[in-house]
This record gives sequence, C-alpha cells and structure tokens, in this order.
Amino acid sequence: MMDEIRRLAAEVDTTALCDVGDDVRVMSPALRCRSANPVLCGPAVTVRCRDDFFGVIQAIELASAGDVLVVDGGETALAGELFARVALGKGLAGIVVDGGYRDLRFVSGCRLPVYSRHVTPKAGTTTKPGILGATVSCGGVPVHPGDIVIADHDGIVVLDPAVAVARLTAAAQVMATEAQVAERLAAGAALADVLNTAEHADRLTRGEPSRLRFTL
Repeated sequence: MMDEIRRLAAEVDTTALCDVGDDVRVMSPALRCRSANPVLCGPAVTVRCRDDFFGVIQAIELASAGDVLVVDGGETALAGELFARVALGKGLAGIVVDGGYRDLRFVSGCRLPVYSRHVTPKAGTTTKPGILGATVSCGGVPVHPGDIVIADHDGIVVLDPAVAVARLTAAAQVMATEAQVAERLAAGAALADVLNTAEHADRLTRGEPSRLRFTL
C-alpha cells in the first residue's frame, strides 16, 4: 500500500488534499522547512521528548528507510547536522520536529526534508529516554505511529493510512479539474466563465445553501 500512496502523493499537492476532506490534519505553518527540499511522504515514526534529544537518537535508530521521524519536543535543539546525515544514510523520508533544530549551515543545503518550529544553537540534554511509538502532538495535530505524513511547499498534512489512497485519488481528480481551469484562464477566460459566481451569489443573498464550484 505504501508504494501506491507514494505514487499518488507524487502527483498531488497538499492544497488539493485539504480541498477533498475535513479529516485532513494540517500542521501549524510555524513548522518551517529548514532544508533544500520541502517534499516528503512516508509513515510516521513518533517520539515525545522535552528538551532532551536522547529520544530522537532512539527514534532514528528505530526508523527504517522511507519513514518520517515526527518529534513532539520543546524549545531547545533536538537534532542537527549529524542526525540529518544519519537519516540520509538510512534513507528516511524526512524529519519533522515540533521544537528546535540547529546546524543550518549544513541543513539548509541538505536534500533531506527537515522541518522544525524553531532554530536555535542550544542543544537539549541526553539524560531522559524518549517515549517512542506513542500518539504525539506535532504542529498542533495528533500524529499516530504509521500515519501518513505528506509535505510540500505549502505545508505539512497528516492522513489516516486507512483512507490515504482514497484521499489522494480524490486530490488527483481535483488537480485534473484545476488544470483544465488553468488552461481556460490562460486562454483568456474570466473567473465568471469557470465558476458559478452569479448563481452562488444569488443563492447566498436569498439565504439558501450554496457551494462555489467550477463550471467546465
């Protein structure tokens, strides 16, 4: 199933995913890409720690190729250059830290997708084991082990693996429709030519339920 999810995810973006279902979890935009590549897709390997990065070491050791390391952390740096190098070597899909990251001199040019809430030079301690494989909070949303984490230039979303293929397939249909709309706009069409704006405005004015939609 993961191969199919990755194939579909490569064809859609997070905006289309958000358009197809209210159950798509969107992480806070405060989590920003710190590396040269914002695009990732993979199952979550989760760890919770507070200003102590020993749990992140444990989680990286546990993670396999294609996984996304998701860290519920604190204010201090919980990872840096060496962790990114190890993750690259293991073939991880990315690292998402709700906390600090450091060593941007290396990480900013790294092809591994790395997201964090903060950048700080101060590292955490290494005296507390992390909580591995539990549901964590990252970017303001719950992330369960094995949840599908997808990120691109617009942000990070989380999908239930049971519905991931359906959501991605629907998102691909949205993007196909938008491609047709873009072609018409490029050919000189106005928004009123591709959207039911007049009908929508009229129904809203009358207090009737309505939905703005494309008219192709």
